[in-house]
Amino acid sequence: MTKKVTWILLVTLSIAIGLYPALYFLIDKKFGLLGTKTDELLANTFWNIAFYIHIILGGLALLIGWTQFSTKIRNKNITLHRKIGKTYVLSVLASATGGIYMGFFATGGPMASAGFICLGVVWFYTTLMAFISIKNKQVNRHKKLMIYSYATCFAAVTLRLWLPLLSLVLNDFTTAYIIVAWLCWVPNLLVANLITRQKKLLTLKHKTKPLLIKTTAR
Repeated sequence: MTKKVTWILLVTLSIAIGLYPALYFLIDKKFGLLGTKTDELLANTFWNIAFYIHIILGGLALLIGWTQFSTKIRNKNITLHRKIGKTYVLSVLASATGGIYMGFFATGGPMASAGFICLGVVWFYTTLMAFISIKNKQVNRHKKLMIYSYATCFAAVTLRLWLPLLSLVLNDFTTAYIIVAWLCWVPNLLVANLITRQKKLLTLKHKTKPLLIKTTAR
């Protein structure tokens, strides 16, 4: 029951925040985090290109990425699974690149910049290596890396959960933003690590069961 509720919550939040970038096309440009940026930065062509690539393709990655963990979808239509996977990978590589560039201009200075740049690098690396792994038919490694990839992708959700809470508690948006630059993704990776370890243990138990049965039979 708990697992089902967690899955429904993950999917709901992924879809909701995946569609969130659409608001930037419907509301004034100073909406959300853009309200903390200077007019000079908002007028910068390269920053704007990086920003829209990051939010549009990052939103798409978040919106479709969860489907890759659905055994039902994967088993029912492996071709669809692969097509969505390729779309996810291309979206992430472009969005992460834009995010890394934007990180240098993050509100809060060097500490916030370091947090978001590291996030972009980890997201890019885990996704690229997941793609290379499946190309080399390293299925288990691919699955593990995709968990880490989507955990960093999910930072878009956890950032929006943590930021208003910390801003309220600390009564200081900038300090909250510096903390969230790390808090939005590092715990996600720790959770991903726990999930991959649990899956490894389950796999080992499954492999040892036939051996135990044979030994008992003798």
